[in-house]
Amino acid sequence: MGGVLWAEPVWVETFTGLRMDRFAKLVKVVCERGGNGPGVGRHNYRFSANVQVIIDADTRLVVASARPAPGNKADAHVWRESDLPAKAVGTTVIADGAYLGTGLIVPHRKRAGRPLLRGQEEDNAEHRRVRARVEHTFARMKNWKILRDCRQKGDRLHHAVQALATMHNLALAG
Repeated sequence: MGGVLWAEPVWVETFTGLRMDRFAKLVKVVCERGGNGPGVGRHNYRFSANVQVIIDADTRLVVASARPAPGNKADAHVWRESDLPAKAVGTTVIADGAYLGTGLIVPHRKRAGRPLLRGQEEDNAEHRRVRARVEHTFARMKNWKILRDCRQKGDRLHHAVQALATMHNLALAG
């Protein structure tokens, strides 16, 4: 971490939101885990993938998954190109704000200088509650080593996601 020589606490707190002692701990942990410091990427990084999955918020079971797309493609674009919209016909699908214009239910956004109405705030609170269940399922799926360490391209990643979804569902079903 030779890139960070010295910084005034006011700048660290302004740009990171962390107190100086917390920032020092963070830098230490990043160094211990093999981080290369600011401005330098890891050398084992090959590519990222955009993997779309439909999860039932009530049961937390994975319902469907689409073929992976390159990680630099926008979520809404990948959704439209996948077979998931056809699989989701007749169901209510909620998504995060990255899916604007897809017909999915996304949170209300504030307009410049105009706060959200009370009903919109309540809608967003319910949206967050349901999305939290789905995001926890994503996090549990990412804990599986097969997906976390997967650097496969093409169908191999797709098959790994499908296998992981099956294992996830089996683990939940008991």
